[in-house]
Amino acid sequence: MNLLVDNIQWVLLVCGLLTFSLVQGVFAPRSVLNRYFGEIEPSEAAVMLLRSWATLVAISGLFLIYAALTPAVRPTALIVVGTGKLVFVSLIVSQPPRFLKGQARVAAAVDGVMVVIFAAYLITTQIPA
Repeated sequence: MNLLVDNIQWVLLVCGLLTFSLVQGVFAPRSVLNRYFGEIEPSEAAVMLLRSWATLVAISGLFLIYAALTPAVRPTALIVVGTGKLVFVSLIVSQPPRFLKGQARVAAAVDGVMVVIFAAYLITTQIPA
């Protein structure tokens, strides 16, 4: 686990950049709805909600990048962002026929790996030596 702890700044930077990439949903929500969820003609409400969700996810990515550079906020960032990612993965997996396809499947898998990494780091750094 020292490998993870010693390189967490790089891990957080990569995770932050991957997470921030959903900022595309703010500017091209219909495209994201189509690629992630197969929605061809999304309603205006779905477009508005996607923009809101994409903004929050992008902010989470920025929080991870900030945590990569600021060790004092790492536990808070990992708990907050990890919880959001865990909820997303749970929601996607809870309805596999509808959502476990396309880019949503990839995003859920990547976010699931991030949750495991974040938990491993938190457990490793919180156990007294």
